[in-house]
Amino acid sequence: MRFLSMVRVQENPGQKPSEKLMADMGKLMAEMTAKGALLDTAGLQPSSAGVRLRNNHGKLSRTDGPFTETKEVVGGYAMLKADSMEEALELTRRFLEVHGDEWNVECEVRQIADM
Repeated sequence: MRFLSMVRVQENPGQKPSEKLMADMGKLMAEMTAKGALLDTAGLQPSSAGVRLRNNHGKLSRTDGPFTETKEVVGGYAMLKADSMEEALELTRRFLEVHGDEWNVECEVRQIADM
């Protein structure tokens, strides 16, 4: 089964990843990729570079970022392969633990609906 782990962060907290965090994250991603559990991952540009398109009953509209009404944004994602939700949550827990106690970050994990 495939799962999407969406990394939610506060936008523009002024916090940058430390060299240790980047090194630890690199090791974790290499391990998860080698095991076939990490299919893809990336960070996202800030919402100021984003655009929202909406279809409201046939009427299309566009909103350019930043999105001021949003306190937290999806700052990145990981596409995971796991045998169960519990396994996907364990992989995500390891990702969160790498951040230590300096970061306030959460992940929303959802199974991909295969059509």
